[in-house]
Amino acid sequence: MASELPPTIDPVAATRWRARAPALSPWLHEEVARRMEQRLDWLRRGPLSWCHWDPVRGGIEAHALLRQRYPDARCTVHETAPHLQARAREALAPAWWRGGGRWGRSAVVFGPPEPGSMQMLWANMALHGAADPRALINAWQQALEIDGHVMFSCFGPDTLRELRALYEEAGWPAPSHAFTDMHDWGDMLIEAGFAEPVMDMERITLTFASAERLLQELRELGTNLHPARYPALRGKRWRAALLQKLTEGLASPQDGQLALSFEIVYGHAFKAAPRVPFSVHRTVPLDTMRSMLRSKK
Repeated sequence: MASELPPTIDPVAATRWRARAPALSPWLHEEVARRMEQRLDWLRRGPLSWCHWDPVRGGIEAHALLRQRYPDARCTVHETAPHLQARAREALAPAWWRGGGRWGRSAVVFGPPEPGSMQMLWANMALHGAADPRALINAWQQALEIDGHVMFSCFGPDTLRELRALYEEAGWPAPSHAFTDMHDWGDMLIEAGFAEPVMDMERITLTFASAERLLQELRELGTNLHPARYPALRGKRWRAALLQKLTEGLASPQDGQLALSFEIVYGHAFKAAPRVPFSVHRTVPLDTMRSMLRSKK
C-alpha cells in the first residue's frame, strides 16, 4: 500500500527525535557522504541546480565537496528541522567577502526547492529514520525536474547486528528499529515515479576503545524508534550490565577494541516523465509541464 508506514518505527518517537536531534554531523555520516560523493564520478554531466536536503545531520563537511565539484551550479539548502535551520545558514551561507551572494557564482538559496526545479537532490543518511519514508521519497521526486536524479544513503538491515544479538541474548527489547532492505527502497522509488534505480551497499565496521565511547557514538547517530522499545528510563544497574555485556561481547581477542557493524545502502534514480493516458481531453499539472519543457527529452 502506498500509505503503509514502517512497522517498526514509532512515528511519535521519530517526530520527537527529529525535533531535538543534535546540531552536528556524526563522523559516520560524513564518511558515508564522502563515499557517496565519489560515486558522482559515474555521472557524465553535472547538474545546473541541486538541492542539499537536511545537511546539518547529513554532512556539513560533505557540502564543501559538492560545492567544489559543482562550483557553478545553483545550490538550494533545505533543512527540514526548524531547530537546525540557523545552524545550516551559519555553516553553509557563502561569505560575502569571498564573492558569495544570492545570485553570484557561489549563490546558495535556503528553503524548500520549487517543484520541478532541481536537477539533482542529495540526501545523506536521512531515509532510515523517516516515519513515512514514502512521503519523503515523494517530496524528493516533486522537487526534481524530469530526468533529474536523486542521490541518497541510509542504514541497511545488517546495521548493529552484534548489538541486536546481545540484546536478544539478554532478553531485552530490540535496541533499534529494523532497517529497510535496499531492494524495498528500489521498489518505493519506482512507486514514486523514479526510473532506473541503482542500489548498492557496503558494510563498515567501527571500532571503539571502550563501551562508553561506543554508546556516545550511537547517541549521536540516532535513537531507538522501535514501538516495542523499553517504555521507561533505565537505572544505573542496567547501564552497568550493558557496559559489561558490550565489553565482553564485542571485544576483539587481538586488541580488545569493540567492533560494531553498519550496513550502508546507496541509492540513485532518475525522475521519469509522467505517463499520461491517451484521451481526447487530458490535463497535465502546470509544474509538470514546466519540468517537461525544461527536460532535454
